[in-house]
Amino acid sequence: MTDATRTDARRRARSHRARLLATLRVQYPDALADRGYRLIHPETGDPYTGDRRHLIATCRSVANFAVGALADGPDWCRPAAEHGLTFLREAHRSDDGGYDLVVAADGEPVDRTKSAYGHAFVLLAYARAANAGIDGARDDLAATRALIEERFRDDAGLLRSDCDAEWTELEPYRGQNANMHACEAYLAAYEATGEDRYLDRARRVAEAVAVDLAAETGGLLWEHYTPEWEHDFDYNADEPRHQFRPPGYQPGHHAEWAKLLALLDRYDADGPERAGDAVGAADPSGDAEGGWYERAAELFDAAVDRGWAENGFVYTHAADGTPLVEDRYGWALAEGIGAASALAERAAARGDEDSVARFRRWHRRLLVRTDLFRGPAGVWYEKRLPSDADGDLVAPEPPGVEPDYHPVGAFFESWRSARREP
Repeated sequence: MTDATRTDARRRARSHRARLLATLRVQYPDALADRGYRLIHPETGDPYTGDRRHLIATCRSVANFAVGALADGPDWCRPAAEHGLTFLREAHRSDDGGYDLVVAADGEPVDRTKSAYGHAFVLLAYARAANAGIDGARDDLAATRALIEERFRDDAGLLRSDCDAEWTELEPYRGQNANMHACEAYLAAYEATGEDRYLDRARRVAEAVAVDLAAETGGLLWEHYTPEWEHDFDYNADEPRHQFRPPGYQPGHHAEWAKLLALLDRYDADGPERAGDAVGAADPSGDAEGGWYERAAELFDAAVDRGWAENGFVYTHAADGTPLVEDRYGWALAEGIGAASALAERAAARGDEDSVARFRRWHRRLLVRTDLFRGPAGVWYEKRLPSDADGDLVAPEPPGVEPDYHPVGAFFESWRSARREP
């Protein structure tokens, strides 16, 4: 690395950390309620009214503030994460050890669904908190891992679907989305603990969903499956704008998986001597086996080739790339940013300068578009409607699932990827 290259990497790392902390400063302290967190309106900056708290929003906010602590952010990052952990334990957690999907501020259950997707975020929240050194988080992480293994792991070694309060499945369904976020959480748990069992679970989920099942659909990622993990192409065909389970292929999830596979490539290359190092310096000691990097690049290319529309990614498209729903979600843009940064770092570890340049170009191109989704208050809108080049902006509806988790993740990955470049 030349002095000029090293200086450029440091500059980029500083700018990404600044974006990360700026995103958190918008949330603090107004996002903190007397108990738990509340959404901030992207236009006015006012907290949403109402006392319902969504499990995913709670977990995402815990993870956000813990990431701020990992990035050596302001002193309030750690207590802000601890504030949410208290609510997660006291209000969302039920007597059987599972977590209720929606509760009131006083902890009274509103929706006692035991969500596979939601429990993946519980694992992520405890993993980020444990990595930040927050008391008790590591024990809760281990307990949540055991709970997921007992309650959600199916015969294929993947997560089954949502359950009622008595742990009976609500419908005969399997989904890639919950499994993708489980993979993310297992990777975060590995970063926090260095325990191979978490990395092994991440590998298993990634290989099954992003490699084996995708091979049956020309390399693209389908969202919905039967309990036997057969593709269900008719699922939610009449709900094209479903917030979590739309029909069609989602470019945003292709980008998100590209980021996760790049992380698997990173940790397979690092080897056990660097286990648990979430933000360390570069270690360009050889390639990882298993083709994670190549597959990650394929998924990133699929996302941009079929889904990029200059003012964001289309929400869903058909196998040939024909848009099905052209709404542009902010989370998809953020995941593209994180994927491009991780892929640039992995290309640099290989000495592939052409690919480094290509992924960095995409990274800059996507970063410029963040202004299209950030509201006057600094919080990201949920999406833009594609009625014209500008598009109407849509704010999240309470209790909501905290839109700034994706930008925080994008800037966090951009920061630590830049720090690791050889």
